[in-house]
Amino acid sequence: MIDRPGLAEFLRNRRRALQPEDVGLPRGRRRRTDGLRREEVASLCHMSVDYYSRLERERGPQPSQRMLASIAQGLHLSLDERDHLFRLAGHNPPPRGSSNEHVGPGLLRVLDRLDDTPAEIVTELGETLRQSPMGVALTGDTTRYTGPARSVGYRWFTDPAARRIHAPEEHPFLTRMYVSGLRGLVTLRGPRSRAAHLAELLLARSEEFRRVWSDHEIGIRPHDVKRFVHPEVGALELNCQRLLDPDQAHLLLVYTAVPGTESHEKLQMLSVIGAQALH
Repeated sequence: MIDRPGLAEFLRNRRRALQPEDVGLPRGRRRRTDGLRREEVASLCHMSVDYYSRLERERGPQPSQRMLASIAQGLHLSLDERDHLFRLAGHNPPPRGSSNEHVGPGLLRVLDRLDDTPAEIVTELGETLRQSPMGVALTGDTTRYTGPARSVGYRWFTDPAARRIHAPEEHPFLTRMYVSGLRGLVTLRGPRSRAAHLAELLLARSEEFRRVWSDHEIGIRPHDVKRFVHPEVGALELNCQRLLDPDQAHLLLVYTAVPGTESHEKLQMLSVIGAQALH
């Protein structure tokens, strides 16, 4: 059963505890609100201001689990806070573990400060959960996929378009890397895991995947330098830094170029192109 007063109080307190800079928003000179405004939270949670406002006023329908997940992410809640939110709203919290898609507030705070840098938060299966604006400019919106295609490794073997952004000479290595990584996850997570299901789908759909899978390679790590081929700025060599959230098996990937190189200049061009695309 929903605890409307408790839910409303919790939402108000969490909103007031957040500052604009905590979520990547400008403060502005005339701000008098203590914490975030309701319209800012509604935007972060991808819902209408009216819907969110009614929750804070102990009104409206019982929020769905999907709505609660959006609220938890928008308010940068920890896993304990997310679970508390679900219980206040009359739902059992989602299970924790490797399949959990709730991005921790620490990773979100870092990502929110990377507007001028390509960055993304991904699951261990290569599913993009969040991207910086420059991340979208570099690889396109990879959060839009659904089903098995959310995994970049699955798309690599089932969608030819997934390979266009990588230099052709990198393709053989990336093929082996994706197969090796998935095999490691199947062993780690077990035969009933999402990784195992993904492997079964690929074994049924891709002859290339079956051939490389049969080699039983393991432990092939990504290169520190990734070579992209962007449709507008051309070839890019970018260093990839990785920040792991061990509690949720999420990775924050940040792509940078060495200053003074051609790739650095092209990355600056891409920031202009990306900004223009948003207007």
